[in-house]
Amino acid sequence: PSVTGSEEQTEGQRSTLECSTPYVCPGGDIVLRWEGYDPRVSEVSGRVQLDTSGVSHQVNLTSPFSWKDHSKKLLCKVSDGSKRASTEVVLRVRHAPKDTRVSLSPSSGNIGVGDTVTLSCEVGSSHPPVSGYHWYKDGVAVGTERVLALRGIRREDHGRYHCEAQNALGARVSPAVTLRVFSAEISASPAAEVREGTATTLSCDVPGREEHPEELTYTWYKNSAWLKEGPAHTLLFPAVAAGDAGYYSCQVTNSQGSDTAQAISLSVTYPPRIPTLTLFQETQGGRLVIVRCTVDSHPPATLAIDRDGTVLATSGAQVALRQRLGVTASRNSLRLEIQDAGPRDSGKYGCTASNVHGNASATKVLVTRAAELLIQPSAEVPEGTAVTLTCVGTGDTAEEPLYTWYRNGRRLQESSFRTLEFPSVRGDDAGAFQCQVRSRNGSDTSEAVPLRVLYPPRQPVLSSFLQSRGGRLGIIQCSVESDPESSLTLRRGDDVIACTRGCPRATSPRVHVTSSYNSLKVEIRDVVVEDEGIYECQAGNSQGSASATVDFQA
Repeated sequence: PSVTGSEEQTEGQRSTLECSTPYVCPGGDIVLRWEGYDPRVSEVSGRVQLDTSGVSHQVNLTSPFSWKDHSKKLLCKVSDGSKRASTEVVLRVRHAPKDTRVSLSPSSGNIGVGDTVTLSCEVGSSHPPVSGYHWYKDGVAVGTERVLALRGIRREDHGRYHCEAQNALGARVSPAVTLRVFSAEISASPAAEVREGTATTLSCDVPGREEHPEELTYTWYKNSAWLKEGPAHTLLFPAVAAGDAGYYSCQVTNSQGSDTAQAISLSVTYPPRIPTLTLFQETQGGRLVIVRCTVDSHPPATLAIDRDGTVLATSGAQVALRQRLGVTASRNSLRLEIQDAGPRDSGKYGCTASNVHGNASATKVLVTRAAELLIQPSAEVPEGTAVTLTCVGTGDTAEEPLYTWYRNGRRLQESSFRTLEFPSVRGDDAGAFQCQVRSRNGSDTSEAVPLRVLYPPRQPVLSSFLQSRGGRLGIIQCSVESDPESSLTLRRGDDVIACTRGCPRATSPRVHVTSSYNSLKVEIRDVVVEDEGIYECQAGNSQGSASATVDFQA
């Protein structure tokens, strides 16, 4: 049989295919028919021509072919009993793109920031072939290629994507596919810097969190230390405190893995606390007063130091400094140095700290003595050193003041000389010295200043005693005078019986040792003849050494 008709059909339009033979057998069993069509939507009609104008047998197939019929094979078949012959027709149905969908790669696992993702626009059927593609993200056009490649994924790439494929007959849009970017990020509300007492919320979010909240677990950290874990994506501070300030991060976990957000700094501002005000007087080597003020606040406070209401120093705009004053300022700290200090510098010192949130202050009273005592070359010297004590006063220069010297509270001398000299100081000269300055304006006494004289051990005092009552008990005791403390060792011949430091404990259970400052006591129980002999006590310190002996008789 032969087939005639349009080479291509258009979807939705009815087309007719003719199957025919150039012969007819009226008395025979020849059958001409179509096979492979859908009888539900198709119509078949036949016609036989047998006249002087021609002879033919024709079967027509009329159908509104659909895109699913494209490339389908139809057979026009003629049969005569067991004899058969057929002609094959391959349908070419013109149609717009069909079965359009988006293929996402990778298709499983979390997609993180920096990853590469490809979205492919797949078409189930199109005739003629697809001539163009269009990509949309959340309704906004983003590309025109079949494959949309996203390299270096960002959080902003999260969204719903669909593609549109088109040819000469029309276009078809795919169902939307959600690209989920699994990237944790922390935000602070109302801000990352808030005032103390403000209700504050930290939120840990991943794009699309609202779509599948039941799948996520949140772990919170403060300054890298674990804080809490659970399904809540927020961290609430009903009234944030200064102690809540720090670096916060969170880890979000789902069935595919986890991601940790970059830490956010929560800064809490607050007014200055009560300042710490310290006063220090240095008399050795010069008359110096140091006033130091520190405070806790955020943002940093401006500090000001005043005396009896007169501002002496500030960490902000500098005041005109007097010649004797020195100022050092750093964050929340202010230091004022007063050289050649005297009674004129006495008074109530105050420190005021202020920032945008408030202010606070503290005060202390400073009493500067008119008389001060200096020791040269040092307040700690070896025996034999020439030492000079100088009484520094602020008496009336028009009148020669009188100086009275005291050691350990006892009066030593009074004169018009401001110095007390020891050409070769001895250990017995050590003590706490004071000087008193008297003038027409009154008198003042310095603070006690200790003078320490270092000297070697004097001749040790070594004694022995034998007690017979209640058993024979021998006691040998050694004591010495020295500064610094001496190390004492008791020997008999080459044997070390006891010492105050650095020697092993007594080997004999009969020997008991007791030591104290510059003193060593040895008790020998159940004394025997072998315990008799010459005992030597050796004393030594950094300045020298001395020794003494005793003959112990049982």
